[in-house]
Amino acid sequence: MKFTLSWLKEYLDTDADLATITEKLTAIGLEIEEVENPADVLKPFVIAEIIEAERHPDADKLQVCKVNTGSEVLQVVCGAPNARAGLKGAFAPSGAVIPTNGMKLKPTKIRGVESNGMMCSERELGLGEDHDGIIDLPADAPLGTPFADYAGLNDPIIEIAITPNRQDALGVYGIARDLAAAGLGTLKQPSFEKVTHSGESPIKVKLETEQCPAFAGCYIRGVKNGPSPDWLQKRLKAIGLRPISALVDITNYITFDMGRPLHVYDADRLQGDIVVRKSKEGETLSALNDNDYTLDAGSCAITDGSGVIGLGGIIGGTSTGCEEETVNVFVECAWFDPIAIAMTGRKLGIDSDARYRFERGVDPDSLIPGIEQAARMILDLCGGEASEIFVAGQAPDITKTIQVRPERIRSLGGVDVSGKDMADILVRLGFGVEDKGEVLNVTTPSWRCDIDGEADFVEEVLRIYGFEHIPSTPLPKSSREIDTGLSRLQKRVRMAKRTAAEQGLREAVTWSFLPSAQVGLFAELKPEIVLENPISSDLDAMRPSLLPNLITAAGRNIDRGFKNVALFESGSQFSSDTPEGQSLVLAGIRRGQTGARHWADAPENVSTFHAKADAEAILRGAGAKIDNAQIVPEAPSWYHPGRSGAIRLGPKNVLAYFGELHPKVLKALDVKGPLVAFEILLENIPLPKGKGGNSRGPLKASDYQAVERDFAFVVDQNVAAAEIMKAVRGADKKLIDDVSIFDVYQGQGVPEGQKSVAVSMRLQPDDRTLTDEEIEQIADKVIDSVSKATGGSLR
Repeated sequence: MKFTLSWLKEYLDTDADLATITEKLTAIGLEIEEVENPADVLKPFVIAEIIEAERHPDADKLQVCKVNTGSEVLQVVCGAPNARAGLKGAFAPSGAVIPTNGMKLKPTKIRGVESNGMMCSERELGLGEDHDGIIDLPADAPLGTPFADYAGLNDPIIEIAITPNRQDALGVYGIARDLAAAGLGTLKQPSFEKVTHSGESPIKVKLETEQCPAFAGCYIRGVKNGPSPDWLQKRLKAIGLRPISALVDITNYITFDMGRPLHVYDADRLQGDIVVRKSKEGETLSALNDNDYTLDAGSCAITDGSGVIGLGGIIGGTSTGCEEETVNVFVECAWFDPIAIAMTGRKLGIDSDARYRFERGVDPDSLIPGIEQAARMILDLCGGEASEIFVAGQAPDITKTIQVRPERIRSLGGVDVSGKDMADILVRLGFGVEDKGEVLNVTTPSWRCDIDGEADFVEEVLRIYGFEHIPSTPLPKSSREIDTGLSRLQKRVRMAKRTAAEQGLREAVTWSFLPSAQVGLFAELKPEIVLENPISSDLDAMRPSLLPNLITAAGRNIDRGFKNVALFESGSQFSSDTPEGQSLVLAGIRRGQTGARHWADAPENVSTFHAKADAEAILRGAGAKIDNAQIVPEAPSWYHPGRSGAIRLGPKNVLAYFGELHPKVLKALDVKGPLVAFEILLENIPLPKGKGGNSRGPLKASDYQAVERDFAFVVDQNVAAAEIMKAVRGADKKLIDDVSIFDVYQGQGVPEGQKSVAVSMRLQPDDRTLTDEEIEQIADKVIDSVSKATGGSLR
């Protein structure tokens, strides 16, 4: 949930600064995700005036301008067509960084004429898409004033994390209400001039499903749609929304202002009255997100004579959307069942601000206030005449009265809070409180559908009273000794993982899920392994094998320039949703060569035999007696036939599969091969007799691309290779990550008594991507260092 500081203060009368407000938000459970002030990046930019503008002597489209910044007069070469004497605009001095492209300005010459700084356009400052000319400010704009202050951009943007039970904080007003209850100011009630309604609405609404128990509508005739005013566009842009038109922007604004989603129909495009009913199998909707959806039976559909025109509480349709030519509109303010909205949204994969709020529970009492606010804003910004409000159905009463014992604050929360203080906090939060002596009868407000028992009230009181008052109390010592030993299976897994690491494989941790489209490459796609509620649309099935995620992980490493990849993972794979369908496996893959280039030990291209060696070593490490195991040419279909096999004990007990992966699998996963792999069925191994190993330390990896360079030095034959490597490392100890010898040569082309030593150097920056110039500088240092240390020369 995003909002600006000025927006919050429209409903919160407070003198608290930004730091105090953000600290209090986190303290009451509305955790701060990010605070961003657009003025910070615009701090160097000031208002300046062009006092002279003359044609550039060597360019027809450039002008040489004298610019008064309020403190000095500078010469600036400008190519904007609207640059002229007397124009006031936003000036970026030398040293400023242009926000949209990161360019740092410095004094320069343009076609032989000196230029200092830059007059900026809206697009260059990230304020819009206008790049046809520089910003043209009114004549009374004060020179030298920071542009951000003049343009009203010094308004911090606050983003908070919303937990699923805090639907009341999905509007700026609700956040202000919480802060006021926490003592950080006074809540200001929303106020707007009451709308004068006249005449009945020509459009009626009929409800035919319990998924929408209440629907309010207002017909407004004679509106003029167009761009929304600047203040409204700025607020929407600040929270990441794109202004569309005044009518649409109003509904988006109220969604974030009051947490009340709305929708506006072009009334002239409606065919008859609106009917809210359950969708029928096969009905379609062309939605406002430019996608077409085929509905099944049971979704909450908004319809007219033409068919489905929207999905209640989720998204509207293009057939009745408002456009610039819209003259008459019908405003919808309804209440939809949260469970029905959540089910339809997940089924169709539609994410919208309306769905996000309705599936958590919108205040049913906001029906009339919401449509009144929308009508007022439409009349103020678009004109027109509003009809009487038409209401179909009745909003549900979701309030409840619960008996709360004040002593539960101490027993559940560990803090002594008096009944009077408890009642005061609950009243400030909007609850109704009736003191019955030993208990309080507390009535929940309409906007808090999440409150369901005493424990919820304890949480509400504590977050306002302050979690910092909860004492830190250690748990009592246990009277019995706790056994922290590992089971025999856990020991087996640890030994297998340790052996895999000893083989040069790096452990990977991937999702237990994968795209259902990939399942068919490794097993039959069974309905029971497809997730009903996936964490992501492309992770919608349980993995039937560990290999697909390892293969795609290898592909990502290959794309980042790592030619040799060796990964393994230990975890569960799934053939069904039963305990018997879950099996524990350790799988690994190799790609490229067995190691880096080396002068004494040339690496080999990985092959089936390397996968076989890995599988045998890990089986032995896990305690398997494989001396009598059989190697048979039997492997699953995802292995290359004729280049794969299985290790088994007896005719049926398969311990492992190994081999080269089938090209069709790699092609389907878009990974360059060849790759070899193995899968060890850990639960099929006889229990080992061994102790578990220690855990590995954390991996320190850089986010920036490494660079490799090769050198061949001619040195005296008695010079030790270690001296050369030491000299290379000493050239730049911070950036040179690895040095190795990969070739030593004596013979034709090398003088007698000397040898050629080939060195590979790897540069690994931690804070930036190296430029060609920096790499060449380091290479020169390396050559110079080796020459000084050994007397050698570059071959």
